[in-house]
Amino acid sequence: MNTVKKPLTPNLPRQRRRDVVENDAFASFARRIIRAHGRRVATGDVEALRDLIALSAVIDDAIGEAVIGLRAFGYSWAEIGSRLNITRQAAQQRWGGDKP
Repeated sequence: MNTVKKPLTPNLPRQRRRDVVENDAFASFARRIIRAHGRRVATGDVEALRDLIALSAVIDDAIGEAVIGLRAFGYSWAEIGSRLNITRQAAQQRWGGDKP
């Protein structure tokens, strides 16, 4: 007897990359949250100070991930550097390692 097993997960169509994003609104929202966290610490929540400092490491990691993604998407070090008002060499030294 020949039986075919059904997959454990259904075959769902892959989602396409969204071309339209609200980057400005999203970044503004993130800034408001971080500033609110800072104000909370400033009102005496000393225990949250460590968490606030840890956010800078998370942001640095996110920037690195974004740059790696942009490079994989085809952007040059010069294009990335120009958006950050730094040279392509500075961008490559900070986040790169591959050849320009």
